[in-house]
Amino acid sequence: MQLPDFEAWALFAAVADHGSFRAAASANAVSVPTVSKAIARLEARLGVALFHRTSRRVALTAAGQALADHARTIVASGMAAEEAARSDAAQLAGQVRLTAPMSLGLACLGDVLASFLGQHPRVTIDVLLNDARSDLVAEGIDLALRIGTLDDSSLLAQAIAPVPILLAASPAYLAEHGVPDHPHQLSAHRLLGYGHDRRDAPVRFVHREGDRVSVAPTGPLFVNNGELMVPLLLAGQAMALLPRFIVAQPLAHGALVPLLDEWTAQAMTLFLVSPPSRLRPRRVVALAEHLVTALRSHPLFAVNSSTGPDI
Repeated sequence: MQLPDFEAWALFAAVADHGSFRAAASANAVSVPTVSKAIARLEARLGVALFHRTSRRVALTAAGQALADHARTIVASGMAAEEAARSDAAQLAGQVRLTAPMSLGLACLGDVLASFLGQHPRVTIDVLLNDARSDLVAEGIDLALRIGTLDDSSLLAQAIAPVPILLAASPAYLAEHGVPDHPHQLSAHRLLGYGHDRRDAPVRFVHREGDRVSVAPTGPLFVNNGELMVPLLLAGQAMALLPRFIVAQPLAHGALVPLLDEWTAQAMTLFLVSPPSRLRPRRVVALAEHLVTALRSHPLFAVNSSTGPDI
């Protein structure tokens, strides 16, 4: 049986990621002719063109797009195997790329990552705070923290903790507009919209006795980052349904008040997500384990308080 041309697969992944033969050659410390020959070998072996070539740029063909993720997986698996075999593997070293929602990262990741780096000084972490869903394989991301429900995919996902969701408003807003005691009453209030879907996507509530109610946001603002809502809440202009970690401080100080204690908003979960290959560098595995342990015990995700953690 003829063995795969691993060099060609690796250089194909590099060209796909860097967008040019020259950049791929520079990133891998080889010559441009070496890259060109490797791509030509792979194309001849597969019987398909992997790139559209012009005098200024290269772009993946449809066949190349279908194979690029496989190439990246081959490279990642090889790097993980080499790291596991090194004699100095007991001391973790190298880069890990992590992405997380902006509000979550600002709320709790600083201390969590500081404790990890204190234990592993030779590891470097690139953190990308982004409320959009990143393509982990295409962007070379090792780990992602995501909140919500996950679509079916080839990605590996581990549930970390439930994310408590609270309906909150300021005492000034409630003094002017009244305190709702049922979700149906929210249609008469300025309820801000929060999420990544359409503006009129309903918010679902479940009563402790099992009743279910859906309510559409009616406020003047719909955003995909809850931090932007907090000033409007504190100014008494609206109410909002937000993850507790976003409003923990104003809740603890009484600047905001939790509402509808007998109702629970639709469940959300904090997940740790990674690309499909289960063969990962030890530094990535170590950071993944650290994130799960630290975030599960973090006070922002405790569920024994309706008004937020003790801070």
